[in-house]
Amino acid sequence: MFAVIKTGGKQYRVAPDQVVTVGKIEAEAGASLTLPVLMLGGESPKVGAPLVDGASVTIEVVKHTRGGKIIAFKKRRRQNSRRKIGHRQDFTVVRVTSIAGA
Repeated sequence: MFAVIKTGGKQYRVAPDQVVTVGKIEAEAGASLTLPVLMLGGESPKVGAPLVDGASVTIEVVKHTRGGKIIAFKKRRRQNSRRKIGHRQDFTVVRVTSIAGA
């Protein structure tokens, strides 16, 4: 069985005991959260409009981490104009503990 969840404006396909890296979630490491389900898959798939009634996914926060450095370099030729900006995205590593279906 699998489920499609939405967090941080993105959708993720998850299965029980799977470890997923998602956008930053404001929770401490070790905390458990419940997320709504957009779709349940398996023997008899259920698609929500927009959510599946009575279905939920329980996740456990494993740790908080950051992605690799992304460098945005802008240069305007022949004008001695340059700009260099760095960025690192914050992520949260979560483990799916259970999927409760309707």
